[in-house]
Amino acid sequence: MATSRYIFEVEKGKQGVHGGSPSVGPVYRSIYAKGGFPEPADDLVSAWDIFRLSVKKSPDNPMLGRREIVDGKAGKYVWQTYKEVYDVVIKLGNSIRTIGVGKGEKCGIYGANSPEWIISMEACNAHGLYCVPLYDTLGAGAIEFIICHAEVSLAFSEEKKISELLLTAPKSTRYLKNIVSFGEVTNGQRAEAERHGLTIYSWDQFLKLGEGKHYELPEKRSSDVCTIMYTSGTTGDPKGVLLTNESIIHLLEGVKKLLKSINEELTSKDVYLSYLPLAHIFDRVIEELCISEAASIGFWRGDVKILIEDISALKPTVFCAVPRVLERIYTGLQQKLSDGGFIKKKLFNFAFNFKHKNMTKGQPHEQASPMADRVVFKKVKEGLGGNVRLILSGAAPLAAHIESFLRVVACAHVLQGYGLTESCGGTFVSIPNELSMLGTVGPPVPNVDIRLESVPEMGYDALASNPRGEICIRGKTLFSGYYKREDLTQEVLIDGWLHTGDVGEWQPDGAMKIIDRKKNIFKLSQGEYVAVENLENIYSHVAAIESLWVYGNSYESYLVAVVCPSKIQIEHWAKEHSVSGDFESICRNQKTKEFILGEFNRVAKDKKLKGFELIKGVHLDTVPFDMERDLITPSYKKKRPQLLKYYQKEIDKMYNKDKQLKL
Repeated sequence: MATSRYIFEVEKGKQGVHGGSPSVGPVYRSIYAKGGFPEPADDLVSAWDIFRLSVKKSPDNPMLGRREIVDGKAGKYVWQTYKEVYDVVIKLGNSIRTIGVGKGEKCGIYGANSPEWIISMEACNAHGLYCVPLYDTLGAGAIEFIICHAEVSLAFSEEKKISELLLTAPKSTRYLKNIVSFGEVTNGQRAEAERHGLTIYSWDQFLKLGEGKHYELPEKRSSDVCTIMYTSGTTGDPKGVLLTNESIIHLLEGVKKLLKSINEELTSKDVYLSYLPLAHIFDRVIEELCISEAASIGFWRGDVKILIEDISALKPTVFCAVPRVLERIYTGLQQKLSDGGFIKKKLFNFAFNFKHKNMTKGQPHEQASPMADRVVFKKVKEGLGGNVRLILSGAAPLAAHIESFLRVVACAHVLQGYGLTESCGGTFVSIPNELSMLGTVGPPVPNVDIRLESVPEMGYDALASNPRGEICIRGKTLFSGYYKREDLTQEVLIDGWLHTGDVGEWQPDGAMKIIDRKKNIFKLSQGEYVAVENLENIYSHVAAIESLWVYGNSYESYLVAVVCPSKIQIEHWAKEHSVSGDFESICRNQKTKEFILGEFNRVAKDKKLKGFELIKGVHLDTVPFDMERDLITPSYKKKRPQLLKYYQKEIDKMYNKDKQLKL
């Protein structure tokens, strides 16, 4: 691959050894790291310093905000300044030390994002405690596992999560001794806690413990563990990813360097909406980035149905989302267009095509059609509060048609990123105004080296003219291992390279395209290997569907799929093809299934798929894959074993029906 605009080669590729290690492609680095990776300032050693230095620099800047509730109605955002938050953090730290918890001990934080979540996290950072976030969407079984595995002795909890936390007793109480509510504690909860030998405090009660006390903050090193972040595995128990101060600080330095290089630096004037789980690396590092620049973080009220109201009240400048949220925004806009009548639709399409054409010629989005922005797209921008300049999508792939649409209509940069908990988040980010990067995760951030490793059994060659292979990452942002699982650490961390399990393809401009997953490969009965994630990516181009899960096994000769259709698209198709009934009955209609199969065949033909890669049977489910049924992880990755268990009857029907026809 010729050196492109956004990456340069730092090491040559190597041929593999027959029967031994596979070949590896050249090592590439971001063009913004030509002079080396950015190094942090001497006084920036730990995650505590990130906050401490911002308090010193901008004590009166608004830091954490939540909506004031007056007579049951949400009003404007009310803010605590950096200095006010610092004072509470110091008090909280004194209380933690008063109950005998100190450096190196494990502190759990359980609940939806809130100012108290960040305050608890900063108190952990101040005193060198390992912060162990507990996923808001994980059930009691996983919470119990994490508390016991990480040996959590103190847990901070959202008020409404305390009952769930108490359900982890008696097993968890071998380690867990103290619980602190972000709010109040009921008499019943106190009695239940005492029954299990636990001490439980309300927020105000706990803060009083440290009054009049003073504890020196321990010395912290860059190599100290800052957080154990448990990843919700698609199989097996969650794994505890050990992230050091060094990982977090170097990640932030790289992201800052990138933003500066593309003239999109974060400043103390930026406002960020906190709603993606802080227990997930994506939101955690973005909030650390905001704190490092003394920016403002406003919290949502915890209900996705009223998220748009919180956005309108906060008016964020930076908006992060997982694809599911952006898909909802896209679907909502399509619905409004559909209901808007012929003239409105015509005007919108004209403005869209005109602006899109100019953007493809290389014009920045703000110059491509100022008139269309003012007249047609202004309402879209206002729907996101009116001030958004950066929309960042991560955690799962964003469909190219949605990314393309939003890049035109949102009047903001829409960037797709990629990273793992093990790489401390953002490793690749697409570049503003580069429409050629649609459907990719962009080039590497200037803090890591990247190379591809061939996957011969899947036909991916890292040394081919079109380089494809497993994405491997090297750099100071990497995790230091899985807690108490050296065996799993050695599987993925080899000679300083993190093997991600994701298969990527370098693009000519230096962007990376995620095309497959190394382990999601199975054999059909005729002996053909199927790389299922790659096929799902291809078939997801069908506009009539929202998501799909493709299945096959070595006893069957063809593939089947469970499909979650797009309500708007299917109802529109049904109207045009005289298929009556509500959404449920339309999806049960054989004609609808044939339509979806026809669309799959059209895409398969277009992408030149092989015969065994065609989908021959579909089941349509009107309910999207969700966490409630344990079908996806909190970062929206499919849990394939659970999907099989849940849809086993439908899978059997699709295969058996075919066999009956052949008899």
